[in-house]
Amino acid sequence: MANLQRMAQQMQQEMLRVQAELESATVDGSAGGGVVTAVVTGKQELVSVTIDPSAVDPDDVEMLQDLVVAAINDALRASRALAEQKMSAVTGGLRLPGM
Repeated sequence: MANLQRMAQQMQQEMLRVQAELESATVDGSAGGGVVTAVVTGKQELVSVTIDPSAVDPDDVEMLQDLVVAAINDALRASRALAEQKMSAVTGGLRLPGM
């Protein structure tokens, strides 16, 4: 039983370490061939959005809005993939509830 508790403590410490890494990690997403880029943390928090001036067309604001949404979603997908990769390294691929 003590061995199981020690293993659980080690896993918990690893999870805390990974969560700290994810908070400081950033990933990029882009749309429109890179005219709009988004940066998010490994905890899925938006850090920045960059828009190339060539993407700004006052007559087509909807396209720019779509590009911004697509870039953010691309970055969020990359962030989730990074989190899943780091967490599975800790859990050994186990699908734990709430992780």
